[in-house]
Amino acid sequence: MSTAASLRRAVRLEFSRRPSALRYMAGALLPSPGLDPARGFPDLAARWSGCRADPAELADFLRAAGAGPAPASHWPLLFPQTIGFRLQMAILTHPVFPVPIWRVLQVRNHLLQHRPIALGEVLDFETRIATHRVVEKGLEVDLRTTMTSGNLPVWESVNTFYVRGGFGPPGAGSPLAAAPAVAQDVVAQWHMPSNARLRFGQLTGDYNGVHLWSAYARRFGFRAAFFHTQRVLGHCLARLPLAAEDRPRRLDAWLKGPVYYDSDVRLSAAGEADDRTFALFSREEIRPAVVGRIRNMPAPAGLG
Repeated sequence: MSTAASLRRAVRLEFSRRPSALRYMAGALLPSPGLDPARGFPDLAARWSGCRADPAELADFLRAAGAGPAPASHWPLLFPQTIGFRLQMAILTHPVFPVPIWRVLQVRNHLLQHRPIALGEVLDFETRIATHRVVEKGLEVDLRTTMTSGNLPVWESVNTFYVRGGFGPPGAGSPLAAAPAVAQDVVAQWHMPSNARLRFGQLTGDYNGVHLWSAYARRFGFRAAFFHTQRVLGHCLARLPLAAEDRPRRLDAWLKGPVYYDSDVRLSAAGEADDRTFALFSREEIRPAVVGRIRNMPAPAGLG
């Protein structure tokens, strides 16, 4: 089948167990077909059925994300984003995905947990390419993930990825692109660790070398190796007083720059416990590395 025909057909990836990083990372080494603006992105989706939380992995996540190894009775908001990221990796590295994953950067995360998720629940993940748009100096593509329990949605996300390059005249931007005003009141300062790089990569299935080795990261223009997004957000949320999770909870995060291992950071925040904005700054930087908003939502709620 020709490359053009493969871009047009629907591709469905089905997993009954954790997607193998060895398989999809090998796919990342294959040449990408390139984006044809007339056809856009392929109809590409991945599904993982019968997922259960592994208590040992949850403890590793909590420890690596700054919350300590304290036991939890429910999935933390960021835990589905962490272990379900393998489906996004399977899509980004698939041979019909039109741009190489090495050119792709996360720029926004939007997460919504509809209700508390018990550790023993059997869950199904599905991730698909939702939409894309040409923006100034590049392209954005949205991957939408839904997690269901008994066919009912319990958690969802939209992750936006950016690819630099010339893809034609820019169109309308995403309605989710605008970040809130940066909070100024410093609520916490700490030193980011440098350990658990590979272990967190094992949780996410994202083995990109920019998260593991500084020499590799410098080849792509970064000062050193830097944290996975989910881990940075975990450190932020662990230091914010938040309201009880008795209503749907939403997290929106705008990723402005890398947070390097073994660096000093400060966290600013404003608002109330059920609707709080925050910003994470590295060292003495004026520009934030992350801007976020976390809030409890009225039910029913959706990401839109």
